[in-house]
Amino acid sequence: MEAIEPIADKTTSYFYASLFLRNPELRDLFPAAMDVQRDRLFKALLTAAKHVDDVDTLTEYLSNLGRGHRKYGTRPEHYPAVGECLIGALTRYASDVWNEEVEAAWVRAYTTISQIMIDAAAAAALTSPAWWQAEIVSHERRTQDIAVITVRPDQPYPFLAGQYTSVETPWWPRVWRHYSFASAPRPDGLLSFHIKAVPAGWVSSALVNRARPGDVIRLGPPAGSMIVDHGTDNGLLCLGGGTGIAPIKALIEDVAEHGRRRAVEVFYGARSGHDLYDLDTMLRLEQEYGWLSVRPVVSEGPSDGLVGPLSEVVSRCGPWHSYDAYLSGPAGMIRSSVDALVGTGMPAHRIRHDSVAELVGVADH
Repeated sequence: MEAIEPIADKTTSYFYASLFLRNPELRDLFPAAMDVQRDRLFKALLTAAKHVDDVDTLTEYLSNLGRGHRKYGTRPEHYPAVGECLIGALTRYASDVWNEEVEAAWVRAYTTISQIMIDAAAAAALTSPAWWQAEIVSHERRTQDIAVITVRPDQPYPFLAGQYTSVETPWWPRVWRHYSFASAPRPDGLLSFHIKAVPAGWVSSALVNRARPGDVIRLGPPAGSMIVDHGTDNGLLCLGGGTGIAPIKALIEDVAEHGRRRAVEVFYGARSGHDLYDLDTMLRLEQEYGWLSVRPVVSEGPSDGLVGPLSEVVSRCGPWHSYDAYLSGPAGMIRSSVDALVGTGMPAHRIRHDSVAELVGVADH
């Protein structure tokens, strides 16, 4: 791994060139523009191999990956071709440290990785489709670059509050992006997402600026572990940054539906007051539920509420000894908030988030 890291770009390029030259039929499984997601599969393989001795974590991560790869049309016979090109790229670019022992270790690791993914995909195929078609039934523009989109799946879509899915639009085939569900499961089966168009964001820009009711998108299977533990009376400390407030809203609905009065403290952060696009909704929920407290936080004043970096504000308002934390938002916010909460004495295992993957910053190829 140390030998490959400084030349990861060259190794990745060689890997894909070799894969598509030897197996041209696999090219159709990837986006037309490889620069967007070019290194994701390769990085996922390297990261999984690095954690091959942590069986529980690895199995959970790879099972999600295997289930998710069904939507690309990945089949069991594709895995040996990928493994052969992976070993070929490593042999070429880690030549100084490569020997029979190293190669045998990588073959064992890849065999384990691929089998977990194949088994998870096969099990999922027994109970669910590879993807769902979903028609957009409403498209509500909240700000210039944020829209709330509600869709109707073509068949029942089981998920848990706090989870996320991958979304593909008709405008960018085979390019998938992750979005959290903005509500708990609803009786009418509709699903909502909060989408922010980001610079050079193909999927997000299309969903905010081009999508209209009647358009059909595709959804991958649900994933994510940021779900409420209903077996404890601990309070919920929820930090939502920007559109990260969407899964926090879903968690509040989930607590309400389970009928147990648990303290839920929400810190809703954004750069300015204008960016708190869903604050009215959150304040209505606060009025409805006596156990819920919502505090807006802006990093740049002026504001009638709290001012400062979200992580620092939450630390100041602690301690949070009887709470479990749920974090959703930009990666930087999550990292700083995890550090801050651990610094206040909160055990790491009571801090849940999905936006920064534990193993690697990607869950799709």
